[in-house]
Amino acid sequence: MSFRDDGKNIAQVRGKLVHNGQRVSISISEGIITDITPDHAQEKSREENLFIAPGLIDNQVNGYMGIDFTEAGLTVEEIKKVTRALWKKGVTTYLPTLISNSPDRWTQNLKILAGATGDDEIGGSIPGFHLEGPYISPQDGFRGTHDKKWIRKPDWTEFEAFMEASGGHILQITLAPELNGALKFIRKLREKGIIVALGHHNASSEIIGRAVNEGASVATHLGNGCANFIHRHHNPLWPQLADDRLTASIIVDGRHLTNDEVRTFYKAKGAGNLILTSDITKFAGMQPGEYVWDGRKIQLTEDGYIRDVEQDVLAGSALTLDKGLENMTAFTGCPLATSLRMATQNPAKIYGFEDRGVIEEGKRADLILFDFDEGNLSIKQTIVNGNIVYHK
Repeated sequence: MSFRDDGKNIAQVRGKLVHNGQRVSISISEGIITDITPDHAQEKSREENLFIAPGLIDNQVNGYMGIDFTEAGLTVEEIKKVTRALWKKGVTTYLPTLISNSPDRWTQNLKILAGATGDDEIGGSIPGFHLEGPYISPQDGFRGTHDKKWIRKPDWTEFEAFMEASGGHILQITLAPELNGALKFIRKLREKGIIVALGHHNASSEIIGRAVNEGASVATHLGNGCANFIHRHHNPLWPQLADDRLTASIIVDGRHLTNDEVRTFYKAKGAGNLILTSDITKFAGMQPGEYVWDGRKIQLTEDGYIRDVEQDVLAGSALTLDKGLENMTAFTGCPLATSLRMATQNPAKIYGFEDRGVIEEGKRADLILFDFDEGNLSIKQTIVNGNIVYHK
């Protein structure tokens, strides 16, 4: 339950902390948590029995509800539509993600996205962007559904132009470390404070180790962006799982990884070294059927399978991050609080979001209130920067 102080900002939130079940009253002033005190009142309304957790942080959102961040014609109003829809799913912070395309398209869309970061309504939920490509493997399977004609070697001059177009808001780039010039490129990115992720690559163990030495710190949707048939010993998966310096993002939609893979990744990396991501595309929230996406035929099935028909590969996910939390808890048997850590505290740490990701005094009031019943998570209220942005 939440109470407003002036019709806009929330003064107080009551409920149960998800990590220990303790009922608390959280005081908020000007969007900041100012006090957290035990709430020992005997009678509780249904709202005060809701769980409270930090707002979810999704580091890979390609689009949603028919809107794609890489397609031509993107508008700030469309970005607002996506943001509002994600609030309903408990996502309070996310990184709009562009996939490989032409330099002109990226430049244009980065400028539009940069405009959204300054919007009074949604800007607080968009701290920056994730570039997935275009400096990835051109090999079939490893490039996934990325169009081969836009895949190229790292180009620092080109990247600087992208950074300028973004208003300095590029936070992460996913690339293939085996490409010519990639290791030097990684070093320069880290000097600029940009998170480097390894993904859509077919690098050897040696190259992966060198990339990490240069500053790569994330493995993008580990287990995906990979060919269907690989050598059982010498492949990109084992060295990324084995290196504790790499935090792995994983898509737990039941499609991108099997239950066994999720459990294995969880055991290998540990709760502190995994990030849950959605990798949702424009097809999430759309009706099943066949679509054309930037010239490629896409099939969306009744059960949420998004398939690039020509390559017979996955084309992103149709399940939002709240469903990933449900699945992570069900597949591994870990507590919900542990799954939530992978979608809140862990990404906040990776991206340097020191003002969010945990419920503590002095942190930004990005909160979700929800039911969790028989494995189903139902968002009842989402709060961003002390303001209710969604109430069911």
